[in-house]
Amino acid sequence: MTKIFEKAPAKINLLLDVLRKRDDGFHEVEMIMTMVDLADRLEMEELPRDQIVLTSQAGFIPLDEKNLAFQAARLLKERYDVRRGVYIHLVKRIPVAAGLAGGSSDAAATLKGLNKLWGLGLSVSELELLGAELGSDVPFCVRGGTAIARGRGEKLESISPPPQCWVILAKPPINVSTADVYGKLRASQIAKHPSVPRMLDAIARQSFPDMCGELGNVLEDVTLDRYPEVRQIKECMIKLGADGVLMSGSGPTVFGLVSKEAKVARVYNGLRGFCKEVYVVRLLT
Repeated sequence: MTKIFEKAPAKINLLLDVLRKRDDGFHEVEMIMTMVDLADRLEMEELPRDQIVLTSQAGFIPLDEKNLAFQAARLLKERYDVRRGVYIHLVKRIPVAAGLAGGSSDAAATLKGLNKLWGLGLSVSELELLGAELGSDVPFCVRGGTAIARGRGEKLESISPPPQCWVILAKPPINVSTADVYGKLRASQIAKHPSVPRMLDAIARQSFPDMCGELGNVLEDVTLDRYPEVRQIKECMIKLGADGVLMSGSGPTVFGLVSKEAKVARVYNGLRGFCKEVYVVRLLT
């Protein structure tokens, strides 16, 4: 029986700006996102009976319609009248509710994998449109690479990859609700907006120092005020010498960019003193 395997990489936001709150309740955003080499893995195969079965080695995630991968499979089945079942096994590596788009990436991998398994012949653009029905980060996770995301995150423009470096991810033992953070953000009161043109210029010139200097996330003020653990991790990373430090998405994960391998161990070991979930990865360029 045919098996399909898909990787579902995590993403980080090099830049996250919120321009305004829209009439539909969402926020108009401008983000620069890229993927890192920390990934979930999905295995898919057909079932003889017409149902979706999702399993995982992780004991702390829903395995029903609350899971975005399950929702992705159901969306494809209903939209294209697929009368076949599927068994999906999800090997979870990306921390949950961490600001790393783990659930969105799982949904994107499911869309791509089932497109192959069921022979639907959908283009990347068509999968991105389907992904937008599931969540704002899903279209980017379908496309991958590095991109500017606008609208509520679904309008994508691919750009050159950033200069290669080490990425140290640290997630405190708390979960942060994206909806809660956006709900407390007052877009009209944002004091300083990060500069998309300057970040794009730094990436185009492959200038690692300038890229680090242009990192910015307007959601940080909300999350750091409410969760002192996140502020502590950010301050710790800066003191340990990471070249650029930022919270990813709505948090609580903080990432540090490091250009020299010799510095990686110092930052990693310093963080491990008070944070259990610390990962050292590379950019997926």
